Amino acid sequence: MARNLPPLNALRAFEAAGRHESFSKAAEELNVAHSAVSRHVRGLEARLGIKLFRDLPRGVELTLEGRGYLERVLPALDVISEATEDLAAVPAGQVRVNCEPLFAERFIVPRLANFHTAHPEIDLRLETSRHLADVERHEADLAVRFAHSGALAEPCELLSDAQIYPYAAPNVIKGEAPSELLDVARYRERNTDLWRQWFQAAGVPTEAVSERSWRMHSALAYQSALNGLGVLLVSSEVVSADVAQGRLVRCFDVGLRDGAFFLVHGSRGVRRSAVRQFQQWLLDETALFRSGD
Repeated sequence: MARNLPPLNALRAFEAAGRHESFSKAAEELNVAHSAVSRHVRGLEARLGIKLFRDLPRGVELTLEGRGYLERVLPALDVISEATEDLAAVPAGQVRVNCEPLFAERFIVPRLANFHTAHPEIDLRLETSRHLADVERHEADLAVRFAHSGALAEPCELLSDAQIYPYAAPNVIKGEAPSELLDVARYRERNTDLWRQWFQAAGVPTEAVSERSWRMHSALAYQSALNGLGVLLVSSEVVSADVAQGRLVRCFDVGLRDGAFFLVHGSRGVRRSAVRQFQQWLLDETALFRSGD
């Protein structure tokens, strides 16, 4: 029996416009003109005999019928895409990863050469931002984010719950007693000031801790520590590449646990083979940092 299927281009245009609730963003994603998306969507509406979008003063929004149709079309297109990619001998295509700046710069980038060597057909686009990209609307295929306590609300996987330690350039301190850190500039990676907690865990009376913890942009704080200007309180996965190269050393083996990094993948899971390849690669790279130090 013949299936009642609309044109695939019309479905692709509707699906992209529905996720973004924007013809302009859909056109940008599909690399076509705004008019092409509009023409496909209006043609699909005519074929179905319903309005899929409601025009707004600035943009569009899905109607109730359009939203229901999108919810059923999305998984179908995912299955078609997955089946097609599984036939390919080598995973290929573009993968967009949105990441917190310091984790991207200090953990992912130093390791990317290995990924590119193993998967030269995958076009990895690494973007940084301090807000969580909406993977449901395909602002990114995957997103790396930090949570201070518990897991993120979005569907995700644990990447790292490594402890935080003080790190500095070699020869900045002697490393004989934690109280040495009372007399040097102290930087921190995150908004919460954990230095007082760290000194308490290290057995240093908290009344001796002055307000010398400097807060600046995390990249600047990191660079200051690299240049020997002070000590940075930071999680061990972030500094692992510089520690391996001898640019930073752990000052003392007294650590604190303050949240974790997660890989956000969206409610529909990871369908595309190229995205799954990067996901597994990043999970493998962070494996040592998920079970403590």
